[in-house]
Amino acid sequence: QVQLVESGGGLVQAGDSLRLSCAASGRTLWNYAMAWFRQAPGKEREFVARIRWSGSITTYTDSVKGRFTISRDNAKGTVYLQMNSLKPEDTAVYYCAAGSWTTSANGYDYWGQGTQVTVSS
Repeated sequence: QVQLVESGGGLVQAGDSLRLSCAASGRTLWNYAMAWFRQAPGKEREFVARIRWSGSITTYTDSVKGRFTISRDNAKGTVYLQMNSLKPEDTAVYYCAAGSWTTSANGYDYWGQGTQVTVSS
């Protein structure tokens, strides 16, 4: 069992920044890739970014490249999503996930409860 808890969401204005945190725990935690997904009302869950606990390879969806940065702190078992230059289109519930090295939600086995990010104009 892997437990994931997101935090850091909130209400901000366009152009502002937020940093989301995903506190991860579990005996097999290090076997999984970590990712952020988001889901806006009426839309499908969308891949945002992914990272492994080792190495430096990351992946981002095109709409957030140059604005979002995924990072990790292995000592804390925490994955972060730094979100800069936020746009109203970024409004969604953001989910942390642990699973295989894919960009598909189907490849992830564990999910956090989600944290709401709302960007006003």
